[in-house]
Amino acid sequence: MAEENQSKEQENQQAQAEQQFIIERIYVKDISFEAPNSPAVFTENWEPDTNLNLNTQVNPLGEDHYEVELHVTVSVKNKEGKTAFLVEVIQAGAFLIKGYPQDQLGHLLASYCPSNLFPYAREVISNLVSKGSFPEMHLSPINFDALYAQRLQEEQAQANSTQEQKLDA
Repeated sequence: MAEENQSKEQENQQAQAEQQFIIERIYVKDISFEAPNSPAVFTENWEPDTNLNLNTQVNPLGEDHYEVELHVTVSVKNKEGKTAFLVEVIQAGAFLIKGYPQDQLGHLLASYCPSNLFPYAREVISNLVSKGSFPEMHLSPINFDALYAQRLQEEQAQANSTQEQKLDA
């Protein structure tokens, strides 16, 4: 029994030793700032209506290498509905991810990598907004694990409803 436990422990250690997660590079891939109603927008009362849109994209780069893009769009309108500014940032990273099972790889690419990229995107957005002469903007942290879990639940619900429709037919 002791030999069996020791053998399993060695297998686990070997599997963990083969797993690698390395951030190779983090960079801004695309950036845009627009203030279409400047300077008139500065003369109006500042009661902003902010809209945040997030999206991710994974691009395989080769064996065990992935590029993850975090697309962040922030649009702010004043109370009259005029656009004060629009910021679009694609913050990207190149990652080496090796030795993980498919379900863990999916979680790393859809949650962990964007979690690492978001602070950089926040900083870029904050700097652009300040340089546009608007009040400071600090985006709140985002729980990418919760977003990933929500997406999995939605996909599961959709798969279940598709199966039910096939059974009814």
